[in-house]
Amino acid sequence: MEQVVGVVAVLVLAGGALIVIAPFITALLWGAILAYCTWQPFQRLTRVLHGHRVAGALLVGLLILLVVILPLFYAGLSFSARVPQLVGLARERLAAGVPPLPDWLTHLPLVGARLDQAWQDIAARNPEMVARLRELSGPVLRGALGAALAILSGLGLMVVSVLFAMFFYLSGDAIGKALFVVMQRIAGARAPALLTLIGSTVKGVVYGILGTSLAQGLLCGIGYWIAGLPSPALLGLITFVLAILPGGPLLVVVPGAIWLVQQGAPGWAAFLVVWSLVIGIGVDNVLKPLIIGRSSPIPFVLILLGVIGGAAAFGLLGVFVGPTLLAVAHAVLSTWTEVTAAAARPAAGPGAAGAPPGGVPQAMPPGFAAGAAGEQRSQPT
Repeated sequence: MEQVVGVVAVLVLAGGALIVIAPFITALLWGAILAYCTWQPFQRLTRVLHGHRVAGALLVGLLILLVVILPLFYAGLSFSARVPQLVGLARERLAAGVPPLPDWLTHLPLVGARLDQAWQDIAARNPEMVARLRELSGPVLRGALGAALAILSGLGLMVVSVLFAMFFYLSGDAIGKALFVVMQRIAGARAPALLTLIGSTVKGVVYGILGTSLAQGLLCGIGYWIAGLPSPALLGLITFVLAILPGGPLLVVVPGAIWLVQQGAPGWAAFLVVWSLVIGIGVDNVLKPLIIGRSSPIPFVLILLGVIGGAAAFGLLGVFVGPTLLAVAHAVLSTWTEVTAAAARPAAGPGAAGAPPGGVPQAMPPGFAAGAAGEQRSQPT
C-alpha cells in the first residue's frame, strides 16, 4: 500500500505540474531548441565578456529578438490588422452583388472572354449562391478574427520563448547533466549515441530547413518592399512558410509581378522576378546544401506535415516546433529499428552486433559534455 500511495502521489504531482506549465510547453520547447542551437556562440560571447554569463545571455537574447522575432512580430501584426479589413471588403462587395472578374483575367487570350461570360452567367442564374456567400461572410469574419488573435498569441509566446532561452543559457550545464543521467536511465549504453543523434537532427532542422526558409522570407520581403508591393512584411511571412515547399515562393512572386504589371510598373515586376529567382537559387543550391548536408537526411514529407500539423496544434510557434519534433522522432525511430535489426542478426565477431559507441556525444555544447562525462564516470561498472 505504501508503494501504491507513493506512485499515485508522484502521478498526481506530475499531472498537476503539467497542467500548470501546459500553456507554456510550446514556448519551453522552442526556448530549449534556441538555446541549444546558439549555445556555442553564447559560450564564445561569455568568454569575451570574461565569464559574465548574465550579460552574454542578455546580448544573445536581444540579438535573437532583433534578427528573428522582430521581423516575424511585425509581419504578424500586419497580418492581424489586414485580415479583418479584407473580410469586411469582401462583405461589402458581396452586398453589392457578385464582383466582376479582374481585367487581367478577362483580357487573357483565347480564354478571357469565355471566363467572363461564364462568370456573368453564374451570377445571373444563381442568385441563391450570392445569398449563401453573404451568409457565410459572418462566420468567415469571426474565423479571421480568431486567426488574428491566435497569431498575436503565438507572437507573445515567441517572445516568452526567448526569455526561456536566456534561462537555459544560465542553467545549461546543470540541465545537461540531468538530461544525460535521465537518458542513461532510459537508454543505458545507447544514451550518448541517442543524444548525438537528437542534437544533430535538431540543428539540421533549425539551420537547414527553418533557417534557410527564414532567410529566404526576409530577403524576398526586402524585394517586395523595394518593388512597391503592399504589405511586404505580410508577404515575406507567407514566403517564409511557403519556402519550405520546392518552388513555394512562386505562389507569392508570380501574383505580385502580375499586380505590378497591372499597376503600370513592368520594370518593377521584372526586378521582383529576377530578385526572387536569385534569392531562391542562392538559398536552395548554395546555403541549404551547405548547412543541411552536415546533418542526417530528413524526409520532406515530415517537414511539410510538421509545419502544417504544428501550426494547427500549437499555433504560430508550431511552425518551428512541429518539424523539429517529427524529425527527432523519425531519427530516433530509424536508429532504434536499425539497432534492433543488428541485434537480431548473428554476431560475426566481437563488437559486430554493434552497441553504440560510448562516451559523450560530440554534438553536446561545451560544458554540457564535461558535466555528462563526469556523470558517466560516476556510474558503477
